[in-house]
Amino acid sequence: MPAKKTTKTTAVKKAAAKTPVKKAAPKKEAVKKAPVKKTVAKAAPAKNAPAKKAPAKKNVVKKAAPVDMKSKQDYVDIINWKKGEAHAMDWLYIEINAGDLLEEVEAGKNNLKNVCDAILDCMLEGDTFIFEPAEANKLNSALTVRYYCDNLSESRKKYYAR
Repeated sequence: MPAKKTTKTTAVKKAAAKTPVKKAAPKKEAVKKAPVKKTVAKAAPAKNAPAKKAPAKKNVVKKAAPVDMKSKQDYVDIINWKKGEAHAMDWLYIEINAGDLLEEVEAGKNNLKNVCDAILDCMLEGDTFIFEPAEANKLNSALTVRYYCDNLSESRKKYYAR
């Protein structure tokens, strides 16, 4: 009979080995919190008692951070550089649009006045308007000028004097 006991015990051990053993996490000690006392709001002070006033807040106007915008001279330099590049590639002319130039250099900034002034300042004799705004100051993002790049000599006169 002892042989049967060993057979049964080994069968039980194998079955126990197949099932995974779960370990319980160690229990945390419960910390008792102190009871919270509720406070009842007191009635309004009597009319004779002076009421305390909070100090008046000053309305502070926040100044916008100084935005780093390009100057007219920066745009003149950019346009002259583009004209020089076009001349080096033997192009006859280039067309520059105020809105496109502003988006290329300073996307999201409203610096149209400097862009338009620079475009008009860079015009030499022979350069033409592709789109000339009807406004007297010529400030429009649609302002488009065709600059002829075959002759960029200093002897050419300015087209538009401001």
